[in-house]
Formats: sequence, structure tokens, C-alpha cells
Amino acid sequence: MATSAISDTPHLRFNPLRQEWVIVSPQRLSRPWQGRRETSEKKNSSQINANNALAPGGLRPNGIVNPNYDSTYVFTNDFPALIENFDCDHPLLRNAVAQGNCRVMCFHPRSDLTLPLMTETEILAVINKWSEEFEELGRKFNWVQIFENKGEIMGCSNPHPHCQIWSSNFIPNDASLEDKSQKNYYEKNGKVMLLEYAELELKKKTRIVVENNQWVALVPYWAMWPFEIMLLPKRHIKRFTELTEDDKAGLAECLKKFLTKYDNLFETSFPYSMGWLGAPTGSYLSQSCEHWQLHAHYYPPLLRSATVKKFMAGYEMVASPQRDLTAEMAAERLRNLPDIHYKLV
Repeated sequence: MATSAISDTPHLRFNPLRQEWVIVSPQRLSRPWQGRRETSEKKNSSQINANNALAPGGLRPNGIVNPNYDSTYVFTNDFPALIENFDCDHPLLRNAVAQGNCRVMCFHPRSDLTLPLMTETEILAVINKWSEEFEELGRKFNWVQIFENKGEIMGCSNPHPHCQIWSSNFIPNDASLEDKSQKNYYEKNGKVMLLEYAELELKKKTRIVVENNQWVALVPYWAMWPFEIMLLPKRHIKRFTELTEDDKAGLAECLKKFLTKYDNLFETSFPYSMGWLGAPTGSYLSQSCEHWQLHAHYYPPLLRSATVKKFMAGYEMVASPQRDLTAEMAAERLRNLPDIHYKLV
């Protein structure tokens, strides 16, 4: 299909990581919206609120009182998802042992400071803690999943800026699919899929939102969510533990910039679900995982404004992913936004 037709004609795009097609329907943006509108952004949380279970000195539901931490703070999830298993002998009701560890990581003692409002030095402390947790848990478990649900609209149960780190003795479904796709591509082409993909995007520039010497944040060609972003290192890095000090500093700068653009888009604390994926750990540390490239996915639900959410429903749930905004349109809108947070202007 000619490039000129991409912006206003329905078409399919292939996601090589998930081995699936995404329907892109840009002409649908012109339809009137009469659906649900979310409430607009609430006032900021107070800086430190002892009634907040995640704040310094906060009382958690299990009776534990948080220490008066002054940077990042990690603790075992009071309601972990990976603790038990059960037995069943029917082939349609299969189960297996799910061993793991679930942790919560607070980014900062202040409840009103999300990542884009933090300094690069404070963001670097978060990155260093991610790396420490990944290294420690990766020695024991085959998978370490760092993820963040930001905002009530994404089901976040506490407004205090935080993420979770779940580690397990198994590789989760999406990670397993990405592992197979990247491995097949590496064996067939002799190249790391996402490293080659990043090089293609760096030449085209049309879907790049932010870049520096070490990292690139872009709207992937096959993006499913309206302002989805993939964050990639520019050199071959398989796991968090391979990041150098320069890589971490570059990551802090890149996160600060594109998360600020997220907030500036609709002048709201932009909601999203985020997750880091890299080569598996534990027993896989002794295996060749050269096909893997470390990366993060950011899936934000907002499409038209701070109050209109893009729901994955109907056709998307029973048939195939579909989006109304092309990746090029989304990247251009984000790229052209200021680097200074709207609250700091």
C-alpha cells in the first residue's frame, strides 16, 4: 500500500513479536463520540500521607507500618498472586506448580510525584533498584516481571507512585510468545529482531517520539493501543543486569522526556500499563539467549482526551486487535509536545 494512503485508509499491520495482525482504521476518528467519559484528573495526593498504605509511615492492611523511607522502597506484596497450586487429573483442567515472589516497589516517599515529575537523579534511583531486584530475583527464578499500572483507569489500587515485581518459576504467556518469535527470527535471519527493528525506525524517524545516545522511545508500527510506546536500547542488551551506568543515565533521561509528553498530551497524569521484557533468568542464565533484546511496552488507554478511554471490546476481544489512530499520527503528536511538564511551566 502506498504511504500516502496509510493515513486515511483501513489496512492491516503485522506484529512480529506476537505473530498477529492489527487492523488500523484511521477513518474512524471522524465518528462522533457519545460513549463513556472518565472523570477528569483529581487533585494531587498530598506529599506524604500516613493514611496511605504505601507512604512512609503508612499502615498496610496486614498491620505492618512502612519505614520512613527517603528514596525507593521495596516490600513483599501483602496479597501475592503466586503462592499456591491445586491438583486435577483431567486433561481439560490442567494445572502446574506456580512458585514465585511478588514485591511492591514505591518510587519515592512523596505521593504526588509520578515519574515525569521526578528529577532524572530520582528516576535513576528507581532504575538502579529495578536492576538490583532483577539481579537478585533472577538468580532464583526463571522470569522477573517488572510492571506498573498507573492511574485508576488502569485498575491501580493505590495512587502512590509504585510498580510491582513478580518473579516466577515459569515464563508467562506473552513473554513465551515473544521468546519464540525472536528466536525464530534470529535463527532464520541471523539478526536480533528488535535491534534490527530499532535501526529501521531510527532511519525512518516517523514513529520516534524521543531518542538519545542510548535509547529510543517509539510508537511501534504495529501498535494496538492509541499512544502505545516501545522503549528500546540502541545496542544489543538482553537483560537489565547488562545495563552500564551510561545506559541507566540515558534511560532516566528518556523516561523523563517521553513520560512528560504523555502527561502533556491531555494535561493529565497519563494512565498506562507498562512492563519490561528481556531474556529469561534462573536456569536460562546458562543458555544462549542472543535472540533477546531488552525492551519495555507502554500501553495507555486514552485516545481523544483525558476523559475518553479506548476500550478493548467487541471485535477486539473476540476477533482481532483494531486501532483508529495510525502509529505515525500518534508519534507525531507526542513528538511535537513540549519537554517541560505542563505543571512546571
